[in-house]
Amino acid sequence: MGQSDTELPDSDAEWREILSEEEYRVLREQGTEPRFSGEHLDRKEDGAYVCAGCGAKLFDSETKYESSCGWPSFYDADDAKVELRPDHSHGMERTEVVCTNCGGHLGHVFDDGPDPTGKRYCINSVALDFEDEE
Repeated sequence: MGQSDTELPDSDAEWREILSEEEYRVLREQGTEPRFSGEHLDRKEDGAYVCAGCGAKLFDSETKYESSCGWPSFYDADDAKVELRPDHSHGMERTEVVCTNCGGHLGHVFDDGPDPTGKRYCINSVALDFEDEE
């Protein structure tokens, strides 16, 4: 459900109206979809992965790779469109990945990815929409 910058919801109730229950749980409540369940896990088409909350372009399909972690993985992101935050939940030290436009939780980033960045952006499929390359 992409939204333009000017159409972003102002309230929790408005977010609940435009997002599915699962999108809301992940994007607004920092949830996680089950491993190996996401629609984008095995996607191989060329295009862009955008935030399901607001439509901001976050990842290019050329940076997607198979990490075997159970979620779509990317080795690079648009730094202007993602914010990295410390996450100390669940007794772990992780780095949360958040959409800078709408504040939606996307997943986490780890330092065990491939060259050239060494990063693994481990992202929930439900937090993403896919736009085919035209």
